[in-house]
Amino acid sequence: MAKRSARSGTGLMAMTVGAFNFRLLSAIIVALTLFTLSLLFTSHSDYSSIREGYSAGLTGVESIRRSVLALKSDPLKPRVDQIKKQADDHRMLALAYASYARKLKLENSKMLRIFADLSRNYSDLLNKPSYRALFESDSMSINELLLRQFEKEVKERIKATRQMIAEAKESFDNQLKIQKLKDTIFATNEQLTKAKKQGAFSSLIAAKSIPKSLNCLAMRLMEERIAHPEKYSDEGKALPPELEDPKLYHYAIFSDNVIAASVVVNSAVKNAKEPWKHVFHVVTDKMNLGAMQVMLKMKDYNGAHIEVKAFEDYKFLNSSYVPVLKQLESAKLQQFYFENKLENATKDTTNMKFRNPKYLSMLNHLRFYLPEMYPKLHRILFLDDDIVVQKDLTGLWRIDMDGKVNGAVETCFGSFHRYAQYMNFSHPLIKAKFNPNACAWAYGMNFFDLDAWRREKCTEQYHYWQSLNENRTLWKLGTLPPGLITFYSTTKPLDKSWHVLGLGYNPSISMEEINNAAVVHFNGNMKPWLDIAMSQFKPLWTKYVDYENEYVQACNFGL
Repeated sequence: MAKRSARSGTGLMAMTVGAFNFRLLSAIIVALTLFTLSLLFTSHSDYSSIREGYSAGLTGVESIRRSVLALKSDPLKPRVDQIKKQADDHRMLALAYASYARKLKLENSKMLRIFADLSRNYSDLLNKPSYRALFESDSMSINELLLRQFEKEVKERIKATRQMIAEAKESFDNQLKIQKLKDTIFATNEQLTKAKKQGAFSSLIAAKSIPKSLNCLAMRLMEERIAHPEKYSDEGKALPPELEDPKLYHYAIFSDNVIAASVVVNSAVKNAKEPWKHVFHVVTDKMNLGAMQVMLKMKDYNGAHIEVKAFEDYKFLNSSYVPVLKQLESAKLQQFYFENKLENATKDTTNMKFRNPKYLSMLNHLRFYLPEMYPKLHRILFLDDDIVVQKDLTGLWRIDMDGKVNGAVETCFGSFHRYAQYMNFSHPLIKAKFNPNACAWAYGMNFFDLDAWRREKCTEQYHYWQSLNENRTLWKLGTLPPGLITFYSTTKPLDKSWHVLGLGYNPSISMEEINNAAVVHFNGNMKPWLDIAMSQFKPLWTKYVDYENEYVQACNFGL
């Protein structure tokens, strides 16, 4: 149907042109006929008038021809329009490539400048006064020479533009791939950062949550304590003299974890050559006191002496004397620790672990009050509840402390575990008093000379610095930074075989190093009583669990 319509349109046009030509021919014949008749019927005297008529006839024919030509379009006008359109199209193309180059972050590249220059050249060409006059001319006044010059310049620019596009295409494709890759990497990093934050928070929850079996054990032990108070209570009984005998080997263990504390005591006793000479001072809180008393008094530890108390029994530990207890009364500090919001906990993974309330727990800070808690003792060995004793530790009492207060294993190597990592050296007080490159040491197994402690007034030093750090500007919370400050220049380095750390986070510790250690420390989140403990190290701890205890069996501990 479309073809038929096109053909009929073409035929109609041909018929129209033919009819017009026929009319023109008829007009010319009529004019010649009239002229001939005028010659036949006029006299010689009228010759001039006849000649004038002839001229008028010719003038009419010329006028008709011109009117016909005017109806036909000038072939130069569409040519001008076409060349101008090509120039404008390529100008827009150059602009598009320049914009694309900017999107690909190529602002300083050669390509961007070239495409911008090409677009500017097209604009300058189209805005030339001579060429603008060419665009505005009517069909009768177009200058053909000027048109040819315009066409030549446009073609030159088009050629340069197409050549540049051909050269840039591969580069643009590569840049696009690079940009897409960068965007993908950035998005992946964002997802990785988010996953790390969530993973760190989940790990923190897993590490600090109480396993069902451990909670069961505490409840069962507390039931036994309530049912038979006379068997486990020390109230009204005379204090055994061994608890204050400075000639014996005294240990301080501060914990609210009954199974962990029992493993520390059990491992130390089993590896002691003369266990009846060892005295264990276990301090917990009021809530866990009953369970701890039952757990540690149900078994005879080969004659070792065990004292179980709650820190609340030490009346001097109150908010008027202890800075940490005073700081716990601060509303801001309570909000920092106890505001239970996921977004607050995960927005800063670096400091997330310091938001744990245990860092202001009095059980953690008791270690700074050893001389006052045990005023008749001269030396004491402090043990964390996540350690296992593998050898007899009495050799520590034979070490010459050289007047130092704290005997500890240093942890620094290279630039790691230096004071700068634990304290804020941008603070003028810290910067003035301490060396940022000083070697740090570890808590977990620390041998304290209590007489030197009293002489150096270390508790007073601790109070001074802890009070200054109420707003956490000197160090992030915890007990190691104030320990490093309190015992700065009064710490004696011990041989590393006394204390091997990292079993709660570092799977690459060699078994040879572990087997040679007197104490191994499960510091880190992967505690041995948790399901997330590292399987290769967990047997070092479980072999000292009292699986013969009826309450441990009832709670399916370790299964």
